[in-house]
Amino acid sequence: MTPKGRVFSGARPTGRQHLGNYLGAIQNYVALQDEYECIYCIVDLHALTTLESTEDLRQNSVEMALDWLAAGIRPEETIMFIQSQVPEVTELHTILSMVTPLGKLTDLPTFKEKVRQQPHNVNYGLVGYPVLMTADIVLYKANLVPVGVDQAPHLEFAREVVRSFNYRFKTNVLIEPEMISTEYPKVIGIDGVQKMSKSLNNHIELAATPAETRQKVMQMVTDPQRKRRSDPGRPEVCNVFSFHKVFSTPQQVQEIDRECRIAGIGCVDCKKILVENLNRHLEPFRHRRAELSRDPQFVLDVLQNGKERAALIARQTMAEVRDAVGLP
Repeated sequence: MTPKGRVFSGARPTGRQHLGNYLGAIQNYVALQDEYECIYCIVDLHALTTLESTEDLRQNSVEMALDWLAAGIRPEETIMFIQSQVPEVTELHTILSMVTPLGKLTDLPTFKEKVRQQPHNVNYGLVGYPVLMTADIVLYKANLVPVGVDQAPHLEFAREVVRSFNYRFKTNVLIEPEMISTEYPKVIGIDGVQKMSKSLNNHIELAATPAETRQKVMQMVTDPQRKRRSDPGRPEVCNVFSFHKVFSTPQQVQEIDRECRIAGIGCVDCKKILVENLNRHLEPFRHRRAELSRDPQFVLDVLQNGKERAALIARQTMAEVRDAVGLP
């Protein structure tokens, strides 16, 4: 364990990343590298709990890795790998499941939400998802996890599992992870209602072309009460304005806020300004991604190297776990 602490975080491989992923997690992943030793995992096993087809799973993992690298993940410092390529996580998941009450799992709000979303596919993996998530964290001796408010119950659950394991087997092998207080904004999609999501097709891909980005932005829903160009707007309820606060200059934000309220600027003009600023912001990312794409082997090598480095930690942890449990 390094003095500055070790961070672990994982994300399901959904392929090319969108603005919601960028603002909600990737920016934070990049920033954390400056302060901590980081391990970032593409959790393909977790994805199996909800996927009906795995046809694109491998390629989606590569596309996600490509976006992370283009955004600023530094593989020479940070371990980045695919979850299933270090199989020790499934062994630890099995062992941790022996000290996990079933009632705790079925009481988690995220499990209940998934049951509502996919009542036809309430599989064992869905129930045990938080145990596998715990195994992800503690296998790599991570003591810090960046999570949003909606994932806080899962982290507290992980801490309880660690305490149960260490108490049951009279050991301190597993580290109880702490939460890094992080604001993960809920990024609303172009429909102005739902969270940005590929499944809802209301997203803007980071790697989209400037023209594709323009098309998406021009489709964005603004203040629903503003029916005509001459109607005053309400920036505080306008999703386009929420993106201005991220991608436009403070002076532009101030001007748009003022002019929108007096109908001095229309929604079309407001969107055009956002398109310009958004494309300018994403230009370095897109340039870097294009460079990386020209050498597909580089991304595969990064993932292979990450797997090897992660496996070293995992094997050591599992040797300690087996010894504590009494397994040969």
